[in-house]
Amino acid sequence: MTGLSFNIDIRLFFRESDVEEMKNIADFDLSSVEDVRAHAEEIYSRVSDGSMPCDGEWPADQVAKFKQWMDEGMEA
Repeated sequence: MTGLSFNIDIRLFFRESDVEEMKNIADFDLSSVEDVRAHAEEIYSRVSDGSMPCDGEWPADQVAKFKQWMDEGMEA
């Protein structure tokens, strides 16, 4: 897998409840590629340790895909 895109490959991981909860507790917007880029390390930490406020833990393959997107330069 190469050339991951936020709009195509990553945005779908964030459910509406995640977006709303993170706006309230962390003051950034998971639906905004700019905000996700700016807070990528924190988001990665939360999704990899299961502390992202959401309906359940992210599957390991989604966590790996988010990390890959970060490592590839976080394209929109």
